[in-house]
Amino acid sequence: MTVQITTLLDRIGGEPAVHKLVQRFYDLMETEPAVYELFRLHFRGHGMNHTRAEQFDFLTGFFGGRRHYREKHGHMNLREIHEHVPIREKDAEMWLDLMDRALSDCGMSGSDVEKIRSALRRAALSLVNDVPDWREG
Repeated sequence: MTVQITTLLDRIGGEPAVHKLVQRFYDLMETEPAVYELFRLHFRGHGMNHTRAEQFDFLTGFFGGRRHYREKHGHMNLREIHEHVPIREKDAEMWLDLMDRALSDCGMSGSDVEKIRSALRRAALSLVNDVPDWREG
């Protein structure tokens, strides 16, 4: 008898579901005036297409799938990834609210999605830092 082990990624629909989620999240970020403060945090990065790809790679591994991000960068340390970005608590909450909306818009619900929300909340709030805002320099 073979025991089939499924990952959280498998249960939410695999990589296609993560791709859809990431696309919806960043589509919202780019079009919703209410989240401009969050959108502006990406201005000094490599651009939104790069960010979309990196988010897909990270979340795929974070949800138990192939660790594309680790394969490219050698780690999945969120604090290291974001250490140069000024992240206030309200930015983390805005990110979480936007991700909640993207999850809902993608029809994702249930106990696995609640686990995702909980894990993302812990991760996002751990990124709050005292890096000076880019507008202050």
